[in-house]
Amino acid sequence: MALKQGFEVKVTLTQVVAAVLPMQEHWLPLSNLDLLLPPVDVGVFFCYKNPSSAATTFGSMTSALKKALAQTLVSYYAFAGEMVQNLSGEPELLCNNRGVDFVEAFADIELRQLDLYNPDESVEGKLVPQKEQGVLSVQATQLKCGGLVIGCTFDHRVADAYSANMFLVSWAEMAQSMPVTTLPSHRRSLLSSRRPGHFDISINDMYMKIPQMPPPDKELNDHINNNQAPISRIYYVKAEQVHQLQSLANDDKRGSKKFVRTKLEAFTAFLWKLIAKGTDAGDKYCRLGIVVDGRTRLNDGEESMMNKYFGNVLSIPFGEKRNKELKEMNLSMIADEVHNFLDGAVTREHFLGLIDYVEAHRPEPAFSRIYGSKVTREEPAFVVSSGQQFPIRKIDFGWGVPVFGSYHFPWGAQSGFVMPMPCASGNGDWIVYMHLRQEQIEVIELKAPHVFRPFSHDYL
Repeated sequence: MALKQGFEVKVTLTQVVAAVLPMQEHWLPLSNLDLLLPPVDVGVFFCYKNPSSAATTFGSMTSALKKALAQTLVSYYAFAGEMVQNLSGEPELLCNNRGVDFVEAFADIELRQLDLYNPDESVEGKLVPQKEQGVLSVQATQLKCGGLVIGCTFDHRVADAYSANMFLVSWAEMAQSMPVTTLPSHRRSLLSSRRPGHFDISINDMYMKIPQMPPPDKELNDHINNNQAPISRIYYVKAEQVHQLQSLANDDKRGSKKFVRTKLEAFTAFLWKLIAKGTDAGDKYCRLGIVVDGRTRLNDGEESMMNKYFGNVLSIPFGEKRNKELKEMNLSMIADEVHNFLDGAVTREHFLGLIDYVEAHRPEPAFSRIYGSKVTREEPAFVVSSGQQFPIRKIDFGWGVPVFGSYHFPWGAQSGFVMPMPCASGNGDWIVYMHLRQEQIEVIELKAPHVFRPFSHDYL
């Protein structure tokens, strides 16, 4: 059946779901690492087939979702609050059990007709809700075939992907009356600054105060006005291709194997080279950032509270190389470059220093330089965030695991964003969400169609 280029989504009901137990209103300050995030929202969605049981209707599914959500918000109360501004002008979380906007909708389309390769048309503003109030919004959309799409949008300043994944798994466990695997910790003291604080000067190269943000680039704005704005695409990458990239990244100059580079380092190196191929300006720089989760760097053992910490524990180190150099280097050499700039940011001292860096500049906000970097066609920049812990096969609310799931994050920066995640089948394939400029997407599809295959229902 052909894909539908356009379809209507009709909202049938809007409710606010609050925690089932009352709670005392209180303020929860953002941690120093939360304060590094700009006010952007993150989307995630899951697609389910029509349940085989006749007793499982859309009404029964949404009822189960809302009941379990109200129970889950007792522990994950940060998602039921509101973001406000404190007396210092900083954002702060008011935990008042305001609740979560829950939308029920109907889409005049079948699951197999959804063009998930192009989420700008099929997902954005249709299956993933626009968050109007609060911290989290949820939408359950019934499809014409009886399938279901669950979309969520949350404030990134409150939670990173790790935290959102914890919540989603707990929500699914609650819906099935299963023991909740992880109860979140909101202990901000886990990320307190040191006294006296200190940080390595390299953090100044990675982060910037907002007054230092470069002015808008006229050439880029003209380019965007010419229909060259960043676009979102979803691909799948076969497991054998992932292994092949890792094998190439571990070849040294003599053809022997090093086997020290991870799949993510190999994948990122390959993409870095592809993006560089999209420009003729060999003397200009191509910048690459990688999101690093600091929980394993800050924990103090297997039962560390950092494993349960709810909030942002992220850093975005980045490297830059001239386009000409990246084109001439083999994959092994580029993977070494990736590993080298990551090396300084995957330590406990880096994250402790980052916390102290924010404390030293408060209340003046700061954020990642690569997020606010000046991007042109000649000097591209993008960020890769590993979604390998995406718990796609655990998001079962009682009617089966999703057949597809992905984050959706057109984050509003000039730099691009890429997130690889495991496929719902569990066979080692990757789903890759990309938000890049159109000419970069065109280069990737032209130069590497054997790796990045446009997602289609046939793949399922």
